[in-house]
Amino acid sequence: MTKSPLTLGILLYVVTMAIFFVVYTFFSGIEYFDTTLKVNAFVLPIVYVLFAFWSVKSHWNNHQMNFKEAFKRAFVPMFVGGILSIVSIFSFLNFIDTDAKKLLNYQYVHRQKSELDKEYQSAKKILKHQKDIDELEQKYQEGLQRFDPATIKDKDMLTASHFSGYFAAILIFYVILSVFFGAFFRKKTNHQEVINQE
Repeated sequence: MTKSPLTLGILLYVVTMAIFFVVYTFFSGIEYFDTTLKVNAFVLPIVYVLFAFWSVKSHWNNHQMNFKEAFKRAFVPMFVGGILSIVSIFSFLNFIDTDAKKLLNYQYVHRQKSELDKEYQSAKKILKHQKDIDELEQKYQEGLQRFDPATIKDKDMLTASHFSGYFAAILIFYVILSVFFGAFFRKKTNHQEVINQE
């Protein structure tokens, strides 16, 4: 059954928010930030690809499409689902559960500090010359200043400008995927249309 891209976009928004609340409800502990990162990197892209494919393929089964139409059918559901999700998640974390926002910010900073420490320790093991060791030590000390309690006190990675930046990066993914689907599904005919023409 063919659904309009807008309807699929709203359905995708519902699915995205369901995933968000599953992570929020069951994983908002010590691993909240890491779990969120993994879901954003692996689960959501697959969900969005499937919805874009569903949107284009369901229409393609019964209609010929040019590149523009195939692109639109792939892009619109992802854009609608994405923009509604970003706005909803931003609103939830900034106005409804600010403790979850504080936890994510804290875990983000803690993860950055752990990464710095890990890089420092691994580099320290392989360096032999004192000059290189001194340079590494200096860079490490400079890096540690970013994690000074006064500096990180008001650090916020969940502001409107950060969310806008995230969405801009996500838009690039939507466009690339839509171009792929547009090129793949344009002006293709299925076997049923060929039989009907004969």
